[in-house]
Amino acid sequence: MNSSRQTGRVRLRALALGLGAALFSFGGAGAEPMLIGGLTSQPIGHYDFCKSNPAECRIRTRDAGPQRVSDAVWHDILSVNANVNSSIRPMNDFDVYGTDEVWAYPDGVGDCEDYVLEKRRQLMRSGVALSNLLITVVRKPDGEGHAVLTVRTTDGDFILDNLTDEVRKWQTTGYRFLKRQATDHTGHWVSIREGNETLVSSVQ
Repeated sequence: MNSSRQTGRVRLRALALGLGAALFSFGGAGAEPMLIGGLTSQPIGHYDFCKSNPAECRIRTRDAGPQRVSDAVWHDILSVNANVNSSIRPMNDFDVYGTDEVWAYPDGVGDCEDYVLEKRRQLMRSGVALSNLLITVVRKPDGEGHAVLTVRTTDGDFILDNLTDEVRKWQTTGYRFLKRQATDHTGHWVSIREGNETLVSSVQ
């Protein structure tokens, strides 16, 4: 298949996903954001990423509130999620680098953190504020650690995940949310609470 036809199919898939997700997302239900606790430790992979990319982790962002979701913004969110998922071949860090927990921008291959970094970079370039693009550490139902991108919006916190092209509200993922980047500093992390219980464990 030539690249133009493949790109067209990816775009059509993203638009189809967008229609279904929009019908679910903008009804007003489930717009409650994550409950955030205090500052907590960085995941070790992000700590090492910051040592290699210090400028990216020193940005003090002004939190002007969640992103308002226009049709154009929603299209960008859906397209970036689907296009990045389809353009990167999943491969674990040990097979790529010979060691574990390497967070890096992907070059055709990568694991969950690498997908997140690329989606964050592309959405930032499209105009979404970094305070609303937050790397997030979760635990899957099978107990395995995983990284996703949280996009804070006025319609709720949405999750971009390399395991699905569907953009879901955080409450519907089935994940246990542990921690995410702070909204006001790209090198800081905060815990995520479920109810009154603060979850402070990390995937390191």
